[in-house]
Amino acid sequence: MTDAPQLYLVTPPEVDATFPDRLARVLDAFPIACLRLDLATRDEDRLTRAADLCREVAHARDVPVVITDHATLVEKVGLDGVHLTDPRPLRKLRADWGPDPIIGAFCGTSRHDGMTAGEAGADYVAFGPVGATALGTGERAELDLFKWWSEMIEVPVVAEGALDVSTLGDLKEATDFVALGEEIWADADPVAALAARVAALGG
Repeated sequence: MTDAPQLYLVTPPEVDATFPDRLARVLDAFPIACLRLDLATRDEDRLTRAADLCREVAHARDVPVVITDHATLVEKVGLDGVHLTDPRPLRKLRADWGPDPIIGAFCGTSRHDGMTAGEAGADYVAFGPVGATALGTGERAELDLFKWWSEMIEVPVVAEGALDVSTLGDLKEATDFVALGEEIWADADPVAALAARVAALGG
């Protein structure tokens, strides 16, 4: 893999009325391959409002938008697909939707789950967390997993979870995409935070 990984953005867990302006500045500063709505709420009205805000900004810049797990909202609010944190429904969803909507699958640190998701029709497989985080089981997706996947499997791979600058430098030749969320949104200047990570990727 010779090209630098593409950028995949993940929203903060809360999207307020100020977020579209911040999002627009980031999308105008860097080429972004995909935006994922990954909100803490499960309230459909709040999800719909957030989706409307983000979709308008992203689609104006030809950036596709997927939502975490809420597959029933994809068509309703005009999104481009879904990111499944549990890939088990993937095969049926692909059969129901056909080839066009994006279906991504988060597979933790499991090669087996990743391969199963790829065979079921996933457009990409995500592994993580890559960096140290208190979330999840504490198990981390190691560099060797991404190297192996990139050498052996054609389905694009996404690295996500606590991606600091040094980690990105190690990953730049081993993954197709890097997913960045709170790593940049928690910063007062998300464009500058993303710029530092793009530099680490050789972009």
